[in-house]
Amino acid sequence: MMIKRMLIMLVVLCFILAVVFGVPLYRGMMMGKAMKAMKFPATVVSAIKAQTMPWQQHIKAVGSLRAQHGVDVTSEIPGIVAEVRMKSGDQVKKGDILVLLNAQTDIALLRSLTISAQLAQTVYARDKKQFEAQAISRAVVDSDEAQVNSSQALADQQAALVRKKTICAPFAGKLGINRVNVGEYITPGEMLVTLQSLDVLLVDFNLPQQELARVSLDQEIVLTTDTYPGRLFTGKITAISPRVESDSRNFQVEAMVPNLNHELIPGMFVDLEVKEGGEEKRLTLPQTAVTFNPYGETVFVVDNNVAKQVFIETGETRGDQIAVVKGIKEGDWVVTSGQLKLHNGSPVEVDNTVVPKNDMAPQPQEQ
Repeated sequence: MMIKRMLIMLVVLCFILAVVFGVPLYRGMMMGKAMKAMKFPATVVSAIKAQTMPWQQHIKAVGSLRAQHGVDVTSEIPGIVAEVRMKSGDQVKKGDILVLLNAQTDIALLRSLTISAQLAQTVYARDKKQFEAQAISRAVVDSDEAQVNSSQALADQQAALVRKKTICAPFAGKLGINRVNVGEYITPGEMLVTLQSLDVLLVDFNLPQQELARVSLDQEIVLTTDTYPGRLFTGKITAISPRVESDSRNFQVEAMVPNLNHELIPGMFVDLEVKEGGEEKRLTLPQTAVTFNPYGETVFVVDNNVAKQVFIETGETRGDQIAVVKGIKEGDWVVTSGQLKLHNGSPVEVDNTVVPKNDMAPQPQEQ
C-alpha cells in the first residue's frame, strides 16, 4: 500500500510539472512557428549598382592667386604732377609714360651743367695741345681732365634726376585705379597706381609635410573658383619650398596658371587639386550608401530583395562619390538611402524615384 501511494503521488507530481512547464513551452513553440510563418512588410529603399569608374588620384588644397609681375607704381622723388597720361584700367606696354612731374627747374639746371661740362672739355682739349708744345705743365692738364670728369658727373646726375620726373610702366600689364591728379604734390613712395601682369598668374598654396613625396615640378593642377562655377583652370607646379614651417608642419608650393583671357585676377581665393599619377579605375558608390561606425564602414547589399549588411574598406572621396577598396564587387546592388530602417536580413523593395546625388564634381545650387 505504501508503494502504491508513492507511485500515485509521483504520477500526480509529474502531471503537475507537465502542466506547469509544458503548456508555456508548447505555447512558445506555437508562437515561434507563427512568427516564422508571418511575413514582415518590405522596407522601401533606394539602391544603386556598384560600378567601376575612371578615378584620378589627387591632393586637395586651397590657394591664393598673385600676379607673376605686379607692383604699386610710385615715385622715387617728390614733385608736383604736371601731366597724367594714364587712365584707370588701361592696358600698357613696358616703357609707356604714366605720369610726368614738373621738371622745368631741373631741366634748366641740366642745361647749365651740360654747358659747363662742354666748356671743361674744350679747355682740356686746348691745354692738352699746349702741353704737347711744352707751353704748360703736366699739372695743368691733369687739373683740366679732373674738371672734365667732375662736370660730366654732375651733368649725368642731373640727367638722372630729370628722368625720374617721368614715371613709366616697368613692364607690360593692366593698370588699376588712378590715384593721382594734375597739380597734386606727391611724396617718395606714394602709390600712384597698381600695375599687374595678367597673362600668367601664380597660385600659392600649402600642403602638409606627409604630401611632400607626392608633389614634383611640372605636376599638373586644376583650379576652381566660385566666381566661375563649373569652370576648370589648369596649371603646373613651378616651385616647391625647401623648408617645412615648424609651427604648422606645412610646406609652400607655387604653381603657374595661364590666364590669356584675364578672367582670373590677383588676390582671388581658389580651390585646387594636384593630380597624382595616371588615371585609374575604382569601384565607386555615393557617400550616402556608406554607414561610418567606430568599428568600421558598412553597406547594405540587396540580394533577392533581402538586405545583407557587409563590411567594406573605403578609399578617397570625390564630390558625392567614395572609392571602395574591398568588401563588394562590381554589379552588386547597394542601398543608398533608408539604411536606418534596415537590419541584416530585412526584406526590401527598391524604389529609385528619388535617389541621392552621385556627382563627381557637384556645384552649389540656389533653391
